[in-house]
Amino acid sequence: MNKGKLIVFSAPSGSGKTTIVRHLLEKEELDLEFSISCTTRQARGEEKHGKDYYFISWEEFKKHIKAEDFVEWEEVYTDNFYGTLKAEVERIWAKGKHVIFDIDVAGGLRIKRKFPEETLAVFVKPPSVDELKRRLKERSTESDDKINMRIAKAHVELATAPQFDTIIKNYDLDTAKKEAYELVRNFVSK
Repeated sequence: MNKGKLIVFSAPSGSGKTTIVRHLLEKEELDLEFSISCTTRQARGEEKHGKDYYFISWEEFKKHIKAEDFVEWEEVYTDNFYGTLKAEVERIWAKGKHVIFDIDVAGGLRIKRKFPEETLAVFVKPPSVDELKRRLKERSTESDDKINMRIAKAHVELATAPQFDTIIKNYDLDTAKKEAYELVRNFVSK
């Protein structure tokens, strides 16, 4: 099978990585397809099974772990497991496309370690932790306790930024989108 490239976007929740990834997916010339992660958490808002995530039970997730079906997986928040199935990456590569990920920092770094030559790992840095909190509250999809848990985790995630290939500072969304486009375009054309 002809391997494509792997483009990882990671950041604390609220940094804008999902918005940037969606923008890149609209650019047909990049030949990207979104890697749908598995998760044991419940769907939020308008999320759809098979589009945003594969929402599966903890029992099913454990079976995949035991069978070594994941490229990467972890317990991102207490009792909320996330993982990328090998079959998902193979499905996208079989279509002749490059895989783009919107995943947590630990998962992103695991993919980079497993596929160092094929992976571009991008960290999206927010203007500040206060801005992250404002954005998360604005979403209105989670309780204050969940938001505070995400903010606490953001401090740890921000410390991993230097381990990524590049950092995009999302202080202005249009500028961040343009920078992301150029990075990905250059990487997939190599």
